[in-house]
Amino acid sequence: MRSSQLRGAMAEINVTPLVDVMLVLLIIFMVTAPLLEQGIDVRLPKASTAKATSPSGLVITLNKEHLIYLDGELVTLNELKAKLSRASSSTSVLIRADRYAYVDKLIALWDLCRAAGVSSVHIATLPE
Repeated sequence: MRSSQLRGAMAEINVTPLVDVMLVLLIIFMVTAPLLEQGIDVRLPKASTAKATSPSGLVITLNKEHLIYLDGELVTLNELKAKLSRASSSTSVLIRADRYAYVDKLIALWDLCRAAGVSSVHIATLPE
């Protein structure tokens, strides 16, 4: 007993529980981070005259399965037509169409915007 009393207090910090907790938190963040992305997977076509702009109005997305999204929300063509008719004529629309989407679907979206009275319709592309 005497030898244990002479040693004094232990001055080391056991970091094993801290490392365990940090690894668990790292795994949680790695699993949940992809779920937090709100974007729709679209491979934009490339254009040599592409200009960098930020979307200031409505964003219509057409993916390769030809599903239509308005500001990240899945909509049908009739729902899109109704929402565009409620938009003002000064509203700008950016169409993000996948490079593998059919051109006639893209043109149908373009015509729908113009028929609803939207004066500014743009197509998103990537610079070459």
